Amino acid sequence: MDYEFKKNTLDGTYHAIFSMGHEALGRWLVEEVGKDFTRMDEVVTQLGALKNSTQEWRWVGDELTLILQDNEALVQANYLFSEDDTELEDNMDFYDEEAMSLCGFEDLALVIEAWRAFVTRF
Repeated sequence: MDYEFKKNTLDGTYHAIFSMGHEALGRWLVEEVGKDFTRMDEVVTQLGALKNSTQEWRWVGDELTLILQDNEALVQANYLFSEDDTELEDNMDFYDEEAMSLCGFEDLALVIEAWRAFVTRF
């Protein structure tokens, strides 16, 4: 998983650009975590507590949810949890590749550590 963090010097916004398949993780960092070090600590604590466990822990944000279970972290857009029965025409499908990311606990811990270091500098 490759990623890059940037800060827009004009408006002060943060950006987290992740490789294909992990875009939702970048959105989660920017939109749900931001510079909230307490939330970062909470997630890292849960990663340690749930390592090699079958228990599940969820953090439901405004737009994205983080689910920790079975040593995997899933970031998923909240709209994917909806039971909307919207029908699409034949041969059509919803594009949700950027709405879900999956990674291991160790990778998520490293990403959070790198994000914390990045936002601390600014």
